[in-house]
Amino acid sequence: MAADFALPHDFATDATAAVDAVLTQEAGRIGADIHKATLHTSPWMDLIKQATFPEGMGYQLSTLIYDRALPLSPINKDFTDSGLSVGVDFTPIGSTHGTASNGMSANQQDQTLAMGSEKASVNTLDFTKVQKSYSLERAIIESPRINVEELRYTVHRTEQLRAIMDILKEATRNSWEERYRDEYSKICDNVVLCKTASSNTLTGQEGTLITAIDVDDPSGAGDGAVDINANVSNKILDDVYFKLVRAGAGANAYGRENGRPVFSIVLSSEASYQLQTEAGFRDDVRYNNARVSDLIAPLGVEKSFRGFYHLVDDLAPRFTFDASTDKLVRVDPYTVSAPSGSATNKVIVNTAYDTATHEAAFVLVDNVMESLIPAPITGNNGLTFDPVNYKGEFKWTNIADVEKNPDRTIGFFRGILASASKPIKTNFGYVILFKRDSSTPAA
Repeated sequence: MAADFALPHDFATDATAAVDAVLTQEAGRIGADIHKATLHTSPWMDLIKQATFPEGMGYQLSTLIYDRALPLSPINKDFTDSGLSVGVDFTPIGSTHGTASNGMSANQQDQTLAMGSEKASVNTLDFTKVQKSYSLERAIIESPRINVEELRYTVHRTEQLRAIMDILKEATRNSWEERYRDEYSKICDNVVLCKTASSNTLTGQEGTLITAIDVDDPSGAGDGAVDINANVSNKILDDVYFKLVRAGAGANAYGRENGRPVFSIVLSSEASYQLQTEAGFRDDVRYNNARVSDLIAPLGVEKSFRGFYHLVDDLAPRFTFDASTDKLVRVDPYTVSAPSGSATNKVIVNTAYDTATHEAAFVLVDNVMESLIPAPITGNNGLTFDPVNYKGEFKWTNIADVEKNPDRTIGFFRGILASASKPIKTNFGYVILFKRDSSTPAA
């Protein structure tokens, strides 16, 4: 239902206070409106797990992440042997051996009495773990100062206030999308460089920004040319798919078809079209009638394609190559322009985004990261104060100032965003960097 910004009919004596009250009331509804406006509009908003940041433990935390573990069988059943293999050894029980005085067969006696010795047939399960740190970060968004006196007599006041609310909602949604997109890209441990021949995957990249990666032959033999010269391809995604399956990521997939896990890839419309129309793969679209996962369907996805749900993000990160640093340079989809003769900054579409040469796609796997958002604090030890909602719900703030705002006629909207990105199964995360204007699929 549309917000009602109408003022009381009798406001001659206290119209300013009435406008101020309306703004306070509407600020309280922005939170719910933001939720409705962002629901099922972006994979970053829907699929990144959210939890509450723990209280009373400081701003920087650490977590222990256990690596995958499978049983190891000792070669020759001898722990002194340096070689181990994955799997378990099964040994016979109750074989037709002579019976010893203790009533056990010779084989049973050997196996039972030898337990704990170096020659025992014992399979081992080793636990390896790593400690990862993460910290709480915040951002503050404030609207321009609004003169309540001016709103008393402004024509089309209702439309103007509604437009202000819509801008605040859009600002919050965009800010959270950017936050999750950037944090996920930084947490991913694997970065794929798409090449016309011998594409390679960089591992151990967790905590590294895309723009910090040397993309001029990361092996060190740089020639001043970007080492990403091919478009995204189904061969690359096939390679990533089977690496994920072998790493055990199938349990964290967003769906299953024919017993196989279906992962998600976040990419631009152009990249999705490139994959689905790539020569030799078009029929995979035509004959796919499988039901989409319930987690993915609300985003409007109607099918999977070769083991992946295509989740479109038309603000996918794009880059140009800087030969002086051998690194990619981020090109934002929007830029700021100050109109001539005005001190007000205006957000406009960045035309350089359309011509940027390189782009990133992300294989989105559940449990790669978790966003921890602080809960509002209302008081402690007898002290009470206004709660702060860290999800970006805006409050109307009108603070009296003896010099600048003695009559409380000037106020503004203020929202706070805060989260910590908890790394979990970072080895399941993949960033795919490709040359979006290339006609050659990566090999």
